Amino acid sequence: MAKQTGLGLGASLLFGKEQEERFFQCEIDKIVPNKHQPRANFNDAEIEELSRSIREKGVIQPLIVTNSTQPGIFELVAGERRLRASKLADLQTVPVIVLDIHDEQSLLELALIENVQRTDLNPIEEAEAYYKLIDKFGYTQEETAQRVGKNRSTITNLLRLLNLPQFVKTDIIDGTLSEGHGRALLRLADDPLKIKELRDLIVNKNLSVRQTEQLARTAASVTAASKRKQATIKEDEIPASYCSTITNQLTNRLHSRINIVQNGSRGKIEIEYYSLDDLERLVNLIVND
Repeated sequence: MAKQTGLGLGASLLFGKEQEERFFQCEIDKIVPNKHQPRANFNDAEIEELSRSIREKGVIQPLIVTNSTQPGIFELVAGERRLRASKLADLQTVPVIVLDIHDEQSLLELALIENVQRTDLNPIEEAEAYYKLIDKFGYTQEETAQRVGKNRSTITNLLRLLNLPQFVKTDIIDGTLSEGHGRALLRLADDPLKIKELRDLIVNKNLSVRQTEQLARTAASVTAASKRKQATIKEDEIPASYCSTITNQLTNRLHSRINIVQNGSRGKIEIEYYSLDDLERLVNLIVND
């Protein structure tokens, strides 16, 4: 039976099954963090829990590393939670598998793929990792899905979360809102103020995803109807250039400040006067004409 090394789908896709691997116990202070790590947030309580498990049972799954530019120093490819927990557990060495990676692009790609295959990335970190794969390597969403072993629809739905306002993405990262809440709020992506209003309601009322979807659907319908009404009013208004011409003509005729206020095909003309004598002058001009 072939030896199981704990490598994910990413390594085999990038390098094939013939990629040479080296397994050994590596001094922990000779491993530097992965500069392409997609995870930005680490839960201290979870790291502490993992460190207790490591103290009791050791590191079961080897870390994946590659040679760095410094002799004798290895750069982490996958396994930063295990590395942090091992340091917390005061281990001197950890099991590693060394991959032969000769260029920065392959290192970045492998780091991203290995990490997004894990279940402990939050939805925003996972979406950002997919975006990097698409942006830096020119993959389509379909190719990205094949690389990480996910459905294309999963990739599409996660990428859409990046269109949310930053405050909602922060809520998803820290668990205040779920991925489902985020997808529901995407209906209002063009209205950040409405999203903020609905977000506060979700948090204060502890609304479910289904309730959020209903509220977002209603809010989106109201917003769409309002935009249609505004568009209709705008279509009925006289052109701005013609409005300016009329204003200038009235100003020159009455020698007062004129303002035309439009509301669709209706509106009003406002004439300023500066004293009772000026008002009488204007009345005489208008009535006598």
